[in-house]
Amino acid sequence: MDIVYIRDLKVDTIIGIYDWEREVRQTVSLDLEMAFDIAEAARTDNIEHTLNYKAVAKRLIAFIEGSEFLLVETMAEQAAAIVRDEFNVSWLRLRLSKPGAVRGSRDVGVIIERGDRPASGAAAFSGG
Repeated sequence: MDIVYIRDLKVDTIIGIYDWEREVRQTVSLDLEMAFDIAEAARTDNIEHTLNYKAVAKRLIAFIEGSEFLLVETMAEQAAAIVRDEFNVSWLRLRLSKPGAVRGSRDVGVIIERGDRPASGAAAFSGG
């Protein structure tokens, strides 16, 4: 299985548990690795046969911008479900980070994997 990925997709949203966080938009960043067989797309040079990463990004941006969450865990879980359900992705790894959330750190967040993991050696990057 091949991996289609999106790295450092930045989206402004309402996220956080503190009162002040409920009043300002903050930036979150997403990294996605999505299992998808690209062989037919490579053979035909036709976007209809691949996972359209622009469509995935646009869908996630619209969802996250229009949502409000208390926890990054909830946002990550719902974003992963959208990708799996709407784009026929059998496995994904999603890293969702919240830059500046903890003083002294670049960012904090979660990394989740959902679905059936592809054969070994397929991971494009480990989100670092």
